[in-house]
Amino acid sequence: MSDDQRDQTPAGPAPAAPASPAAGPQPEPIRFFGTTWVDHDGGYALLRVGLAIGSLVTAFAAALLLRFAYEGLEIGNVGPFLSISVVVLFAVASSIAFAKTWDSFRRRPAPSSDEAALKGLKTIGFIGSLIAYFLRCFVEAPGEQLRRAEYERATAEFARRRSSRTGNPAARRPKRKK
Repeated sequence: MSDDQRDQTPAGPAPAAPASPAAGPQPEPIRFFGTTWVDHDGGYALLRVGLAIGSLVTAFAAALLLRFAYEGLEIGNVGPFLSISVVVLFAVASSIAFAKTWDSFRRRPAPSSDEAALKGLKTIGFIGSLIAYFLRCFVEAPGEQLRRAEYERATAEFARRRSSRTGNPAARRPKRKK
């Protein structure tokens, strides 16, 4: 085999072809769950339990870390104003992060919403996001309700469009002019 032929051969397997439009709408995967939420198969229940426990343990570890940081402030003798300000900051940031995360499981944010502006605040209040994730895992995969409604709507729309088609439109006779 010459060098030119070697350069033209693909290095790995060919990428999979995208699904044909006749296949219908595909479900949107959810982080950590993939598409197991559609039929609740492939270890869906174990994933929910595992992720609920994981998010609770992570929230506990984060709260412990914040406690060590607060104790560091106390050891540093920074004063009561700064100590109380830090506690209030994390409490407010966590409550806002909880509310925004919980709301994001039910509806998608508007494109012009303030989600980008609150990204830093949600990062500071990550414990609230973890607790929202933990609580949502008791009911469903976080975001499942939203994605299921969108998927069912897209499937019904696809079925409606497919059922209205009859035969090959090119083979139809032209309409008679009056």
